Amino acid sequence: MSHGKHFTLFTASIWPNGWKVIFVLRELGLDFEPIYLDLMKNEQKSPEHVTHNPNGRIPTLIDHKNDDFVVWESCAIMTYLVEKYDTSHTISVSDAGEKILQLQWLFFQASGQGPYFGQAGWFSMFHPEKLPSAIERYQKETLRVFGVLEGVLSQQAWLVGGKCTIADFAFIPWNIYALENYISHYNGFDFARDFPAVHRQASSDMVA
Repeated sequence: MSHGKHFTLFTASIWPNGWKVIFVLRELGLDFEPIYLDLMKNEQKSPEHVTHNPNGRIPTLIDHKNDDFVVWESCAIMTYLVEKYDTSHTISVSDAGEKILQLQWLFFQASGQGPYFGQAGWFSMFHPEKLPSAIERYQKETLRVFGVLEGVLSQQAWLVGGKCTIADFAFIPWNIYALENYISHYNGFDFARDFPAVHRQASSDMVA
């Protein structure tokens, strides 16, 4: 593995969790070498990767300028990056209370949006047999999560701190991925009409 860059990032080209980290690295101007794993070939389970990430999932980050410190789980990686490298709080918050709110949203993304959206995508696109009850359950959950975000973002531009932070970066790639791949096929769904504030967030220049 080359150590010419500040970081090595094990990721995958189309999956949202890796893009969450890439957004942060780019916004902070941190150089990194991406290693794209083919998840359909189970390359994330390879010995080289599992050595760094025992869970065998992406993304995994190695910080070569911090004694090859390894972090996995996308929200943990984003938190690490801003705690160590966003000293001016460009995409993070500094107030103690707001830091808890930022963490709150990261927990909700990791425990709510990610699993529900992931299962919605799996049962809609990849499961070998169609299970209408599973498809319906996870479609409803994706819309529920959109509703949670809409309720907040209709009152304020960003989730915390009055600016785009890692809390927003955590949600946006999953919103875009779901919209481009399966949510647009939901009966009667119109993202811009039904969830205008979430649509605005996902269309922000910050993530273009």
